[in-house]
Amino acid sequence: MTRVFNVYFPNRTLLLALSEASLIFLALITATYAGLGNRTPIILQYGNGVLKIALACAICLLCMYYYDLYDSLVLTNPREVVTRLVQVLGTVCLILAFLYYTYPAVGLDARVSLLGVVLAGLFLTGTRRLFFALSRSVRLAEHAVLLGDGPLATALAAEIEKHPEIGVRLKGYLGNGLDGDSRAGGLRRLGGAEDLAAVIDPREIRRVIITMADRRGNLPVEALLQLKTRGVLVQDGADVYEAITGKVPVDSLRLSWLLFSPGFRVSRSIIVYKRVCGILLSAIGLVLCLPAMVVIALAIWIDSGRPIIFRQTRIGKDGKPFTLYKFRSMYDGADRDESLRPAQANDERCTRVGRWLRRTRLDELPQFYNILHGDMSFVGPRPFVPVQERECVEKIPFYSQRWVVKPGATGWAQVHRGYCDSLHDNADKLAYDLFYIKHLSVGLDLLIVFQTLKILLLGRGGR
Repeated sequence: MTRVFNVYFPNRTLLLALSEASLIFLALITATYAGLGNRTPIILQYGNGVLKIALACAICLLCMYYYDLYDSLVLTNPREVVTRLVQVLGTVCLILAFLYYTYPAVGLDARVSLLGVVLAGLFLTGTRRLFFALSRSVRLAEHAVLLGDGPLATALAAEIEKHPEIGVRLKGYLGNGLDGDSRAGGLRRLGGAEDLAAVIDPREIRRVIITMADRRGNLPVEALLQLKTRGVLVQDGADVYEAITGKVPVDSLRLSWLLFSPGFRVSRSIIVYKRVCGILLSAIGLVLCLPAMVVIALAIWIDSGRPIIFRQTRIGKDGKPFTLYKFRSMYDGADRDESLRPAQANDERCTRVGRWLRRTRLDELPQFYNILHGDMSFVGPRPFVPVQERECVEKIPFYSQRWVVKPGATGWAQVHRGYCDSLHDNADKLAYDLFYIKHLSVGLDLLIVFQTLKILLLGRGGR
């Protein structure tokens, strides 16, 4: 897997994206030659033809991303891929038509555009079928075994099975047997940890992933070193799980891993960057959004009266409380008892205007003030009310580690999970928050903002 913006992406998926970008460009070049004939070299060289084609190619790739065509669940579903490709091509046609009508100077010839879209659709359909076949091929996969059992082994085996695009196939595991089952977690038990050297053939097994819960005195160090010198890749199971899922394995998290793992260090430069960006962007956001905020305030007042702004105590950095501001989207008094019941679809507590505000996330606009004031950052863990935070701290290990950074209006957990309905949901959200804190960087913040825009534009997750 390749690390980009402190997040790991499967090599095969990145290769697929690059190859599809090349194919789309090739389709548009071919369409240009077919539609314009001998004039093509002149147009490409002197008429900014290459830049126009590159723009159309970028729009097509962006639409493919926004329709989740590089998401693991879609990559492994051929029928869903074809359906979404049709949606992508239709959306691309609409966007290009609008763009070329508005800015004719950036437009391609109508015949070229139409033929290019048709060719791109054919090329992409063929590429996806080939990718699906290669991803499912056992011969092209890298065979691996798990060394150890327990919660991490079970969770990791399930994730590897769900992500065939990473190109890894598990042959089994070595350990005592999960729950006394010789095929625990769907994997065949190959023996105990002491059998590692006898069981592993470096010509067949190219990767050993260590998932032992207790390694002291149990890890066959010498056998692992011998395998490593013979070309076998030895990896820590927590790191592999983190790379695949984008979250840390909370259920099997060890204090020593938090202490000695790379990351989990918020540098002074990162703190300064987040504060400066927070001040500048929140000030700009307040100025630009002021007319819309005035209209929203009037709509709330006409629909359900005052108060316009909803105030609620949340827990911020270092566990300190602060007041969070939002446009009121529920009837006044709906949450005075600090009810932890999350908003549901068609929630009876929501006002008519409030339902629209929550779907579009416009109720969050007053949080620009929280960011400007310094209570929050644009990106960070989502803050909860004190009652909910106390319950999570008491029942979820390492939960207070979320407080080492300022909470955010959006975050890594928010773009991967929706609302939290249970303690289990909050534990899973913590796994994403810890990943963010571990890999905190400018690049990761930009990636989160980009994914947040995708969610807002598509109207996902709002209640």
